[in-house]
Amino acid sequence: MGRTLAAEVIAMTGAHKETSVRISYDVIVIGGGAGGLNAALVLARARRSVAVVDSGEPRNAPSAHMHSFLSRDGVSPLTVLETGRAEIARYGAVRIEGRVDQVEARDEGGFVVRLDGGASLDARHVVLATGLRDQLPEIPGVRALWGGDVHFCPYCHGYEVRDERIVVLGVHPASAGQALLLRQWSHDVVYVSHDRPLSEDERELMDARGVQVLDGSVATLLSKDGRLHAVELADGHTVDCAGVFLFPKMSPNDSAFDGLGCDRDEQGWLVTDRAGRTSRPGLWAVGNVVDSRAQAVTAAGMGAAAAFALNHDLVDEEIQRDLRAHRASADTAGGRSPGAEEPVPAA
Repeated sequence: MGRTLAAEVIAMTGAHKETSVRISYDVIVIGGGAGGLNAALVLARARRSVAVVDSGEPRNAPSAHMHSFLSRDGVSPLTVLETGRAEIARYGAVRIEGRVDQVEARDEGGFVVRLDGGASLDARHVVLATGLRDQLPEIPGVRALWGGDVHFCPYCHGYEVRDERIVVLGVHPASAGQALLLRQWSHDVVYVSHDRPLSEDERELMDARGVQVLDGSVATLLSKDGRLHAVELADGHTVDCAGVFLFPKMSPNDSAFDGLGCDRDEQGWLVTDRAGRTSRPGLWAVGNVVDSRAQAVTAAGMGAAAAFALNHDLVDEEIQRDLRAHRASADTAGGRSPGAEEPVPAA
């Protein structure tokens, strides 16, 4: 029944039709990246009813290859996701193609997950694994080359441009540190200040590290047949290079939890414990939606950790429920009023 109805929701949400169909799950995972899929995999193998709501727009889609993921180094990110989708389906988890508008708390406990198009799903617990948005600088050529020859993470893509000239664009308070770090991969790193001129201390560090500094704004990135070959400055000067790195502004995709009272830090990001619990019982968050530094392998681990803890929480809830039912049954059999039962001890 659950799987048949889920297929109906997939069709309706894909067509953006209004519907009053509601399906109940132990856990709904919002987001179908490495973190969300790994959480779903662990939970489905724990014989939980699980639905993954996935918009099909992973953050790393522009990249042809992912790296630093043991046994998956160099594999296409989409291949990893396709494999993960097949694995969770094998254990009975349902993947729903769609977007979540809002998560709402139910008076009787649990949550309602409202999808774009009108469908709604019930869940005892919800895992948010929706990642973040990279806000790129408005420099011509950056967006077209993002994930190809323009990168953010040295640990993901630094090795591929090792010993080549790397240009770092000064577009973020952390850009200077990014240039200093990239010196680990190449002796030929150029920092272009753009709108982040260096302080005297930063300039001294660049000199000490052997990073060349060019003061001035970037006009455009020059490419041919989809491959970067140079950075052009506003004064017309060009810098040949094999790769460009920049530090984007990052914003978490966490609006689904708005209004639920979850604690946030000073920067507005959701606060979780090591297992991924938010301050609101039953709500969890993993991956880039709470940690901008998390790579795919990190997010997958976070998803697994949350799933382990979440299942234990569900088991504790069920033990308490079963104990209450057991005592009520015993009281009835013994002729005592169920209202006189003793308090249930905490698990």
